[in-house]
Amino acid sequence: MASITSTGIGSNLDIESIITKLMTAERQPITSLQTKEASYQSKVSAFGTLKNSLSTFQAAVKTLSSASAFRGTTSSIADSTIATVSSSSSATTGSYSLKVSKLAQAQTLVATGQASTSAAIGTGTITISLGSVSSTDGSYTSTSSKTITVDSSNNSLTGIRDAINDAGLGVTASIVNDGSGTPYRLTLTANNTGSSNVIKVSASDTSGSALSDLLTYDPATTGTKNLSQTSAAQDAELEINGIAIKKSSNSITDAITGVTLNLLKTNSTTTSISVSRDTTSVTSAVNNFVSAYNTISNTLKQAMAYDADTKTAAILNGESSVRSIQTQLRAVLNTPIEGGASALTLLSQVGVTTQKDGTLSVDSTKLQKALSTNFNDFAGLFAVAGKTTDAQISFTDSTSKTKAGNYEVFVTSLATHGNITGASITAPVTIGSSNNTMTVQLNGTSAEITLASKTYASLDDLAAEIQSEINGASAFSSASATVKVTASAGKLTLTSDLYGSSSTVSFGGGSALTTLGLSEATAVAGENVKGTINGVGATGSGQVLTGASGDASEGIKITVSGGSVGVSRGTVKYSQGYADRFNKLVDDLLDDDGAITSRTKNLNSIIKRLEDDQEKLSARMTTIEKRYRAQFTALDTLMSSMSTTSSYLTQQITALQNLNKQSSN
Repeated sequence: MASITSTGIGSNLDIESIITKLMTAERQPITSLQTKEASYQSKVSAFGTLKNSLSTFQAAVKTLSSASAFRGTTSSIADSTIATVSSSSSATTGSYSLKVSKLAQAQTLVATGQASTSAAIGTGTITISLGSVSSTDGSYTSTSSKTITVDSSNNSLTGIRDAINDAGLGVTASIVNDGSGTPYRLTLTANNTGSSNVIKVSASDTSGSALSDLLTYDPATTGTKNLSQTSAAQDAELEINGIAIKKSSNSITDAITGVTLNLLKTNSTTTSISVSRDTTSVTSAVNNFVSAYNTISNTLKQAMAYDADTKTAAILNGESSVRSIQTQLRAVLNTPIEGGASALTLLSQVGVTTQKDGTLSVDSTKLQKALSTNFNDFAGLFAVAGKTTDAQISFTDSTSKTKAGNYEVFVTSLATHGNITGASITAPVTIGSSNNTMTVQLNGTSAEITLASKTYASLDDLAAEIQSEINGASAFSSASATVKVTASAGKLTLTSDLYGSSSTVSFGGGSALTTLGLSEATAVAGENVKGTINGVGATGSGQVLTGASGDASEGIKITVSGGSVGVSRGTVKYSQGYADRFNKLVDDLLDDDGAITSRTKNLNSIIKRLEDDQEKLSARMTTIEKRYRAQFTALDTLMSSMSTTSSYLTQQITALQNLNKQSSN
């Protein structure tokens, strides 16, 4: 008997439909698991959205957690054609008078005209220096110089111009056509303004005197000047509140603390400058804070919402971690600011109050009144703030471990500069090619300097030259290392401008040391400030004392610029404003061990178990379906066999009946 190759043929049953319906019933547990998984996946997604909302909130309050956001100033000048003015948070409010008698300008030198820019001039070397001319004896002191070689490849006017510009001398060379019979004139202009940027040009010819005749310029009173000066190196001269001031640049940042002046022209009568508190920026900062809080408050409210009419709950409704976040945010609002750095301790004192729905609102009238009467305390209400009782001690910084509080400061010793002092020498001192070099080691950085060869009439002039060469060395300027050189009692002293144990000055050799009395100089290393904060030994680094680890003052930094030692120096009051508190709270919430991450990990763990259960059930479904198919195939085969037997028997009976009929006939 032939086998059945298609289910249902033998029995005429719709076996595929029957199996499909049976498997649908069998798969109900998988469908239930998939529904649960989708629900948990939605929660994971919702927590991701909440996490992003918290990050946005943190970014908004973080900009307000710095005291500078609440200490801005605005400035104006009565006559804006004289100068432009801007101010920073360190500026002191008030009015200032300004009179400008001279503008700073850069020196420009012009050579005699040449008939061609490409014709050969001469070969040799050109040394270009920058420095200053003494107002007492008219001598020139170089602060930097470079030498360029002029050969057959660059001995034209164009070649000399390009060689000067490529050398990076601090001088820009150009060629100007004046329209005459010999129109091409080489110009040299100092890149920087001020009397300390006077150009000196020395030329050495390999043959003839063409280079020297064209370019020699010695700015000393008695020097040769083959170049014409069309613009003198000049400092800006001005008066602020009647005080005479001289600066090398027209952009002045250190005449009035926190105020930048950009001089535009001179004026014969004074004009006024006004610096005032920037209440507009503070108002904006407060409103930004309120807006940021309201946004996250509404986000949390919507995440936990329940619609009683439709009996529909938001995806995070019932999540205790979300409720906890909302509670913690509200707790920050309801906790007064501690530490005493600000007279303001509650947001309600500046017109920020909580509404019935949990959001904040701003009373503009009350805010403006608080700004007019208590402006300096706004920083402490919102940001990290520190206030000291000693004028020579200032709050510098803190860390997340610093606790709000009032900490006593005790200073046992002040920070000092590293220095080195040589033996006695007498003026005049002659420096030449055999005794003009020295290797200076300053604050761990080393550089060789070369002093200008000349006879120095006084030790003060010599000290000025040494200081200029050291501070002009690129190795030191790149490391922000500077030195002050002084002459006293016939001895030269070099003092690092850095404070603390890293402040050192020494020499690594050089031909000038013996002449300067520095070959066996006495070096003294700088020392860090020493003292205690909150009665616990603090760490000193330069002028900065840092609160000890493990103490409530841990991480607080104060700068001690002077004053008495061996006595209490008052206190530093430290507080953490609302913006800073929120910033740190969100840090904790978004941390790897925070509430959101922990709950998300838990949800993902549940999802993983559901996926594993589905895989196991899916494997079982395959076995069950295989069994059903085997059973129905057997049934189909059996029914087909029975049908065949039935047909056979029917045929046999019919045949017998026919025989019987034939027999009876």
